[in-house]
Amino acid sequence: MTASSAKQTISLDEWERKMHEVPIAKSDLNQLIMNYLIIEGYKDAAEKFSEESGLTSSVDLGSIEERMQIRFAVQNGDIRAAIERVNDLNPDILDTDPRLYFHLQQQQLIELIRQGKAEEALEFAQDELAPHGEEHPELLRELEKTMALLAFEVTGESPLAELLDFEHRQKTANELNAALLAAHSQPREPKLPALLQLLAWTQDQLDEKVNYPRISNIVSAVLEESGKDTLNAGSTPRP
Repeated sequence: MTASSAKQTISLDEWERKMHEVPIAKSDLNQLIMNYLIIEGYKDAAEKFSEESGLTSSVDLGSIEERMQIRFAVQNGDIRAAIERVNDLNPDILDTDPRLYFHLQQQQLIELIRQGKAEEALEFAQDELAPHGEEHPELLRELEKTMALLAFEVTGESPLAELLDFEHRQKTANELNAALLAAHSQPREPKLPALLQLLAWTQDQLDEKVNYPRISNIVSAVLEESGKDTLNAGSTPRP
């Protein structure tokens, strides 16, 4: 007898019956959706969802637009504008978070290197970033990595060229976005992605013990019975 055949098998009907026995309030689902829309910055969608669901948000939805303008500035490489907007909104954010401020200045240095302004980049690093390294030695390594880009005539050929990728701008933008949320007593991260990770982990644990209808595609959320492609005739088969 194989390990698979020794497992308990739960049919779709039984699985759905068990799911329906779990009480889930619609208001909790609405709060989960609103939490995601607000934190990710979907202002128009949040306003529309608030109207349709009758859910009143404790967050000023107008503040989403301010936060997204700052986020977009970083994503577009306009770091100075982002810093100015943050200071106009709440200067304590950068004053009390030296690591965040360093990362914004580091991103500004990267933008200067990207534009080929080597001399300006060196001056900026010496005047703005070096003092941070003296106060926080753990940041020196990050500064050294960034400055290493200048050792290559074609910065894209550097082993550290990933610093020039959009993903690095996005990483900095996300860090700043989290700090802005925290300053307004909001969660730094939406709850939904964490719940999806928990779903994946739980299914991995169940796979070792029981055969059951599982969700393989989070987007379609189709329950797929063990040993079958799908349970819905019109659904897409598992790869």
